[in-house]
Amino acid sequence: MAKQNTSVQPFGMKDKVGYMFGDFGNDFTFILSSMFMMKFYTDVMGISAGVVGILMMAARFVDAVTDVTMGQIVDRSKPTKDGKFRPWLKRMCGPVAIASFLIYQSAFANMAYGFKVVWMVVTYLLWGSIFYTSINIPYGSMASAISSDPKDRAELSTWRTIGATLAGMVIGVGTPMVAYVTVEGNTVLSGSRMTIIAGVFSVCAIICYLLCYNLVRERVPVAANNQKLDVGKMLKSLVTNRALLGIIAAAILLLLAQLGMSGMSGYVYPNYYGSGSAQSLSSLTSNVVILVVCAPFAAKLAAKFGKKELSAVSCLLSAVIYTICLIIKPANVNVYIVFYTVAYIGTGFFNTVIWAMITDVIDDSEVKNGIREDGTIYAVYSFARKVGQALSSGMVGGLLSLIGYTQATAFDPAVTEGIFKMSCIIPIIGFAAVALALIFIYPLNKKRVEENTAELARRRG
Repeated sequence: MAKQNTSVQPFGMKDKVGYMFGDFGNDFTFILSSMFMMKFYTDVMGISAGVVGILMMAARFVDAVTDVTMGQIVDRSKPTKDGKFRPWLKRMCGPVAIASFLIYQSAFANMAYGFKVVWMVVTYLLWGSIFYTSINIPYGSMASAISSDPKDRAELSTWRTIGATLAGMVIGVGTPMVAYVTVEGNTVLSGSRMTIIAGVFSVCAIICYLLCYNLVRERVPVAANNQKLDVGKMLKSLVTNRALLGIIAAAILLLLAQLGMSGMSGYVYPNYYGSGSAQSLSSLTSNVVILVVCAPFAAKLAAKFGKKELSAVSCLLSAVIYTICLIIKPANVNVYIVFYTVAYIGTGFFNTVIWAMITDVIDDSEVKNGIREDGTIYAVYSFARKVGQALSSGMVGGLLSLIGYTQATAFDPAVTEGIFKMSCIIPIIGFAAVALALIFIYPLNKKRVEENTAELARRRG
């Protein structure tokens, strides 16, 4: 990688705010999918939760090809006057937003069951496996090109988390307030309102992507990888990269826990506690603590103790919090929200620094192999996140089916009791497993990261 380009304005607040808008745009469709797609297809479209979960997991086989292919396309593309990664934001923002909107078409609720399943699969593949991949991988890889300074990259990671948090607040707080209606005393999801909400969020996603494109600048020229593609060699390099395997394991487990939390919130609040507004309140409080507690202090704590060390401890804290919640079994929904919010702090610290951890993995790979592969490594990591998303959907869908959840039994006492227990057990197991993966698999502790940074600085003069 070449030295930093000084012909553009220095790294500053415009880059950080612009990079924030990039993930804001990503999560207008990603968080909507993780929080409400399962609920929409079970409660509005009448498809079995198990079928939804299985199909979402099956889509990941497609991602195994599309993600790595996109990573190779990015690595092998030549920089343009707008940079190597930025142009993809402008090219693909429209397609990804339109595909997301098409997923939530309540007008098809009375169509044949087979038609609805096919519609879900096709639109989900277009959104997640093709268009989201083609914008998310260049966006994530771009962090290395914005600045070569590890401190700047840590700040970009923080601002990216702020963008995701703001999107989470808009979607998590706003959607339940608008999407739920009361029918015969029960809180249910309105299909027509979800269609309108999805359309609004798609427009917002396009606006955010364009803001990112216009505010961010690439300063570190990343040359095209012109080496002949050796798939066997590439796969061997990836599967023997312990740092990459460690962060992948942690990411999959984190998403199982975190998306399990958000996925179950669509059931535990309206079905167990009988309050759709409580889901909005929990999204508000959990995202506020990210902005107030995690964003301001994560970079400082990571600099003092190390990103790996901070993340492992915070995830263990979240597991303990949910264990206490399961034992106490609060009858008051506000007490449950307190447990949910405090546990979210643990995930917040890890999520705030995780994007900087990816650049650490990329640096570690370059130290070992002498080749900079931002796009390919980020693509593999992105695929892992999608696996985590799909597994969480499959897990939630499968467990809901196991306890007998259907449109008809959604408010039976035995079913709602099972919903509460799952809402606690999923994050307990998930967060504890994340901590173990970081401690025993992921090797990039504070000392190792500092050594890699010094070595790359030496090589680049």
